[in-house]
Amino acid sequence: MAEVPSTFQLKRGQSAPDFTLPDGSGTEHSLADLTTGKQATVIAFVCNHCPFVVHLTKEFGELASDFSAKNVQTIAISANDVANYPADSPEKMVQFAEASGWNFPYLYDESQAVAKSYSAACTPDFYVFDSELKLTYAGQFDDTRPGRGGTIDGADLRRAVESTLSGEIVSEPWYPSSGCNIKWKSGQEPDYF
Repeated sequence: MAEVPSTFQLKRGQSAPDFTLPDGSGTEHSLADLTTGKQATVIAFVCNHCPFVVHLTKEFGELASDFSAKNVQTIAISANDVANYPADSPEKMVQFAEASGWNFPYLYDESQAVAKSYSAACTPDFYVFDSELKLTYAGQFDDTRPGRGGTIDGADLRRAVESTLSGEIVSEPWYPSSGCNIKWKSGQEPDYF
């Protein structure tokens, strides 16, 4: 598996690109509906089959649950080409989220337009936005990767969300996330690589 890093194309203070996407059951969710009144929002581009996502699935769910109590919305999005990667199909997204203990929306970006609007490159790829949906952080969950040891604790993402909630600037450097590349449809590969 080739390891691909985040692109860091979205910059601090940029607005979250808007979207309306279905979850794995077909129910549509808009960014505005999910985030109105929230103190912060975490958006993660993920998929079901990537070992880099599977590596932190449980801890990501726990982090989302912890911050949900502090009025933080977590949203996961899969943009993979399911024709060539059927393990990432919407039906299997539902099963994956349930098995992972995810109690937040897991949405399907069939057109891949949303992933491109965020300049997402890999699974997982994380973004944190404040109450006005302005970017406060983009980067890794923590410094662990599959098979490389360490304690999976979401330290980088936790620090970013906590800083955002307290109105502090998330200190740099922001270390890139890395993982499997998003599985782009043929001819749909973005130009930001």
